[in-house]
Amino acid sequence: MLVPAGLWLTGPVELKSNINLHIAVGATLLFTTDFTQYKLVPTDWEGLPQMRNQSPISATNAVNIAITGKGIVDGNGDVWRMVKKDKLTASQWEKLVKSGGLLSEDKKTWYPNAGSLKGAAMKNPGAISPEKTMADYEGVKDFLRPNMVVFTKCKNILMEGVIFQNSPAWCLHPLMSENLTVRNITVKNPWYAQNGDGIDVESCKNVLIENSVFDVGDDALCMKSGRDADGRKRAMPTENVTIRGCVVYASHGGFVIGSEMSGGAKNMHISNCTFIGSDIGLRFKTTRGRGGVVENIYINNIHMKDIVGDAILFDMYYMAKDPVPLAGEVRELPKTEFKPVDETTPVFKNFYISNVYVNGAAKGIFVRGLPEMPVQNIVLENMVLQANKGIEMQEANNIVCRNITVKAKETAPVVELIQSKNLLFDNITFPGSSQLLYRVAGDRTAGIVLKKQQATANQQLQLELGATAAAVTMQ
Repeated sequence: MLVPAGLWLTGPVELKSNINLHIAVGATLLFTTDFTQYKLVPTDWEGLPQMRNQSPISATNAVNIAITGKGIVDGNGDVWRMVKKDKLTASQWEKLVKSGGLLSEDKKTWYPNAGSLKGAAMKNPGAISPEKTMADYEGVKDFLRPNMVVFTKCKNILMEGVIFQNSPAWCLHPLMSENLTVRNITVKNPWYAQNGDGIDVESCKNVLIENSVFDVGDDALCMKSGRDADGRKRAMPTENVTIRGCVVYASHGGFVIGSEMSGGAKNMHISNCTFIGSDIGLRFKTTRGRGGVVENIYINNIHMKDIVGDAILFDMYYMAKDPVPLAGEVRELPKTEFKPVDETTPVFKNFYISNVYVNGAAKGIFVRGLPEMPVQNIVLENMVLQANKGIEMQEANNIVCRNITVKAKETAPVVELIQSKNLLFDNITFPGSSQLLYRVAGDRTAGIVLKKQQATANQQLQLELGATAAAVTMQ
């Protein structure tokens, strides 16, 4: 199927087996702003069964399908999306409000129409449940934004060469599919785009993503597998994934796993990628209730510049908020409490991350596990971390940090370790002069080994909050 040069306005496109949608050089496939052209269909939204508007491009149970060429696919997402005031300049916000639409009660969010505002005031209005009728969904249809390209239960998929831009929600969403190749594409969304993810690979296997560029409003290269009980029941991990040679600009995370990872994620190789201006570089997020095991993740040769938040982040207290607080936003630390380990307890283990070079970040490495399930079995080696803050680990177990240069602006402490055990810091270099290298805290902290540290410091070690000298061995 050829889309020749020109500007082509269309309604939703459904691909069938053995079809290549080829967008020629000079062609733009522009999806209509007439919402009546998008029927309501059952699908998945953020890992749960939901009723949503039909995706601009979709396929279900198809084989041998492709979107190729050098043209543009434009989802006309601006007519669907809400916008937060804090993400625009004063003049941009004024212009948006004057264009029409409605404001939330607190005047901090703009909605394109009354249906969108109505849906936002409801709790999970798209959720599929027996007591709902189609009329219930029709009443908030304008709120139920579609993902732009959704391939569900498909095999042998190719996306190559095309520019995908301006999606209503997530841009590319392969779901429960196999044998996916993504090559030489560009994905663009405004940086303020709500849910403006680049590609969300959900419960898929045998995936290659290479030589592609992402500049988006949310996570860029994101791996998912369903949410909570629904994801565990589906029991389809995202697995056998190779990502190489990709560049990420604006995004909430460069390479991301979670937070909807309840079906698990495993056997992934990410290499030779560059993240410039992302909120987080390598972002692994989950929370209690998800369940799921994320394991066997191998990451090598990653270059980062001007990272707004953490260069490397493991966080098991994900709060479904932007990774960097908005102006004036106050966030509290999670309360420390042990809960029973069961099927709802998520697991992060067996990561190997090497050859990472960071030129500018708020923090080099941040690890925060659960008291009952620490982040565990992680190797971090051969890195240069130039950041405002160095390394912080809470509730971590069996982590090796080796051959790392930590050039932090804040030097008291450079490394903070809280309620963690079996951590090895081997050949860590701290250029310049530091006030305090290591702060070790917590009565459950044990088995900390500091080996071959290269530093000039006023104080090398400080023990706090129940941590004892027996918890630390210096070699």
